[in-house]
Amino acid sequence: MRKVAVVGCGGSGKSHVARELGRILDAPVTHLDAAFYDDEWNALPMDKFTDVQRELVAQPRWVIDGNYNSTLQVRLEACDTVVLMDVSTVAALYGIFSRQIRHGAGHKGNGVHNRIHWGVIKYVATYRRRMRPRVMAKIAELRSGTDVVLLANRRQTHRWLRKVAAEQS
Repeated sequence: MRKVAVVGCGGSGKSHVARELGRILDAPVTHLDAAFYDDEWNALPMDKFTDVQRELVAQPRWVIDGNYNSTLQVRLEACDTVVLMDVSTVAALYGIFSRQIRHGAGHKGNGVHNRIHWGVIKYVATYRRRMRPRVMAKIAELRSGTDVVLLANRRQTHRWLRKVAAEQS
C-alpha cells in the first residue's frame, strides 16, 4: 500500500482515515479540500485542480482524501488502494455536525474544512442515492490491479486501521 485514494461522503471520516494512514504508511497526506479552496472558500479552477492532482499522484507514495467525482479518475488510475468510506447517511450527517461542534468553522490545517450550509447538508443527505452509484461505477471501471476497501462504520474503520498498522510493523 503506497498510493491510497480515500473517497466517500462528507462527514464519513475520510480526513481521519487519511491522517492515520499517512502516519502508519509514512506517506504524505493531501486533503483535496485544502488544494481546492483558498482561505476565503474560493475554488481553484477545475483545470488547475486537475493539474495539482496529477502532480500529487506522480509521487512515489501518497494518501489523498476527497471525493471530487469530476477528477476522481486521476486518483483512481494512479492508486494501488481505494478506501471508500461507505457510512450511512445518518452517520455522515452526524459527522459533519459533530465536526462543526468540535472544530468550528473554517480551515484548520489538518484536513478539517468546515462550512455547513444547505448545499452541504443536501449533498450529504443525498450522497448514497445520487453520488455513491457514480463513485462505485468509476471504481469498478478503473480498479484494475487496485485493492478496494469498503468501510461501513467507525468501528470497522478503527479495526481496519489497527490491522494495517499491525501489518506495517
